[in-house]
Amino acid sequence: LKDKSYNPEPRSMGDHPLRPAYKNSFHPATAKGVIKEVLEAKLKDKSYNPELTSQWTREIADDIKSKLKELNLARYKFVVNVAIGEQRGEGIRIGCRCFWDSDTDAYAEAQFMNDSLFCSAIAFGVYLY
Repeated sequence: LKDKSYNPEPRSMGDHPLRPAYKNSFHPATAKGVIKEVLEAKLKDKSYNPELTSQWTREIADDIKSKLKELNLARYKFVVNVAIGEQRGEGIRIGCRCFWDSDTDAYAEAQFMNDSLFCSAIAFGVYLY
């Protein structure tokens, strides 16, 4: 007799699935909306102040991370990076390299600008096996 519960394809490691269901995966468009919402709420009335930008970046990163956690994406870890600079007509380039699984991991980014400052925020959603 064959065991009907036998499945030759590995679908999980212990109690954790190897891949999240589509509805439970990190969606960059959703995350981008979260980032934009936080940036707008935190920075809309702000003027660049070099003494306060360090505090603002921490608060913004923490708020983005908290709101991403509210999406209840099981087994996802979030990494958030925020940069704020003075608006002086200069450009900025931000780069990073990551080793991840392109089937489960992704990132989202958004920017905010006003007459005084600019802010770039990026959030990485990394699925933990």
